[in-house]
Amino acid sequence: MANIEDFIKLDIRVGTIIKVEDFEKAKKPAYQLEIDFGEEIGIKKSSAQITQIYKKEDLIGKQILAVVNFAPRQIANFMSEVLILGTYSKDGVVLISPDRKVENGDKLG
Repeated sequence: MANIEDFIKLDIRVGTIIKVEDFEKAKKPAYQLEIDFGEEIGIKKSSAQITQIYKKEDLIGKQILAVVNFAPRQIANFMSEVLILGTYSKDGVVLISPDRKVENGDKLG
């Protein structure tokens, strides 16, 4: 089982999706995202298998939560720098978002 110290190690921040492209070389349908996490963290890239529910144009400007302190991960020809959080639902992955607009870089606490 995990304990509170394990959870505290995760740096989970709010970011706004600013760019979305199809990830042609991914094994499963996915997007390549650029996400703005504010001045402290900056713009980071991520791969996300969220094509079942989300269209590219619907993602631009959407705020999401992501783990920003995992090591980067190579996925095909793309380096994913953050892990976007979502739930595995019957229709596909649903992104975790704040229920109102907040500052990019705000930390989950």
